[in-house]
This record gives sequence, C-alpha cells and structure tokens, in this order.
Amino acid sequence: MSTYVITQARMTSTRLPGKILKQIFGKPLLVLFLERLKRMKTIDGIIVATTADQEDDVIVETVSEFYPNMPVFRGDREDVLDRYYQCAKKFSVSTIVRITSDCPLIDPHISDLVVSKFLSSNCDYCSNNLPYRTYPHGLDTEVFSLKTLEKAWNNARTQFDREHVTPYIYHNPNLFELISITSSCDLSSNRWTVDYPEDFEFVKAIYEKLYQQKPEFDTNDILELIKNEPQLIKLNSNRKI
Repeated sequence: MSTYVITQARMTSTRLPGKILKQIFGKPLLVLFLERLKRMKTIDGIIVATTADQEDDVIVETVSEFYPNMPVFRGDREDVLDRYYQCAKKFSVSTIVRITSDCPLIDPHISDLVVSKFLSSNCDYCSNNLPYRTYPHGLDTEVFSLKTLEKAWNNARTQFDREHVTPYIYHNPNLFELISITSSCDLSSNRWTVDYPEDFEFVKAIYEKLYQQKPEFDTNDILELIKNEPQLIKLNSNRKI
C-alpha cells in the first residue's frame, strides 16, 4: 500500500498563465507549495503530474532543480483524469491524494486529517469540501483509492468529468461511498487559492508577512494575521469563492 499526493500542474492556465512559477522571495509558487506538502506525515511521497506539452518543460526543470528526487509524470493536457490514472498506475500508487498546485497556502495538518480519515475508513472517497465547503478555498484535499480512480477512468464520459478528475466520483454516491471532514467553524468565505492576479497579490502579502519569521506558518497563523490586518482580504475580495 502506498499513499502519494499527485498534484497537477501546467503553465497554460487560462485565467493566469504561468501562475505556478510566479515568485515570492525568489521561489516559484510551485516550490513553495511543494515545500508545504512535504510536511505532511501521512504520505509516502509527492508526484508532480504535468502535461507532455513543450510549454511545461519548465515545470519539469523547476522540480528537478529544487527537488531532484521528486518524480514527475507527463500526460494528457485536457484529460486530467487519464493523467492521474496513468500516473498512479506507473508509480504503483494505491491511495491517491489530490491537491492542486494552485494552492500555495495548503495546510499539511488539515490535509493529513483528510488522509487519516480515509485510511481509517472503508470509504471510496474522502474530502474536506463536500457536500459543502467549511475550510478556506485553497485548502482542498481529496483522497481516493486506485480502484475508485480506475472506475471513474473507465466510466466518465463528459469533458467536464475528464478535465476535473473527481466529479464523476462525488456525483455518483450510489456507486461510491463518500465521506468528508468539516471545520469546527465556517471558514468558507476565505479565498486562498490562486486563479487571478488579485489572488496572487493576496498570497504574496501573506508570505511577506509570515514566511521569513515562520516558514511553516499554518491556517491559524493566517487567520490571526487577517484578523489583525483585515485590509489584506480586500486584495482579492472582488473574486467569488
């Protein structure tokens, strides 16, 4: 049994191209994101799943530069479900943790809670954002077995399901046993992912305030910061959750 984070990454984001290589303190967002993932205690490793497109050569080069022993898989650009399935098969991953690379504020402790919940149950899929979100947008973690992924890979037909990997799973509760974890308080109004330039400005501000003093800053540190400096929320408040 092996448990790996498989994180999808590509340069050709439609809303903010090249976002994962935008830099803070001389480090690309992708590297800062992976730095946080490496603090997880419930996983055996991390695999970066990018595309076979030439534009994404730079992702392979970046991972190799900062984490030379971290595996990288290259697959289909649009059929991300296939990319995940082929990646999991190649590296013999039995439990897949899906966390997308546009989440540079991901909290390893919260992600560990989701993985632990999955591993201690007999479910097919566990997440922290269904059936409704209680954590900040940008802390999303999904965990599922290779068997579940294979069933989705065999049966998902729509472009949406193939592109977004897991909708076929959580939209078919009659086929899969789904469980979730929720926050003790509703934090869903917080937008901590990076889709737009305003999101990057927010994340950059958080790192500039916290990273040098405490590189392993967590959700509580961010919440305390924005409580004391509420103007930070305005940086991307024009973008919906």
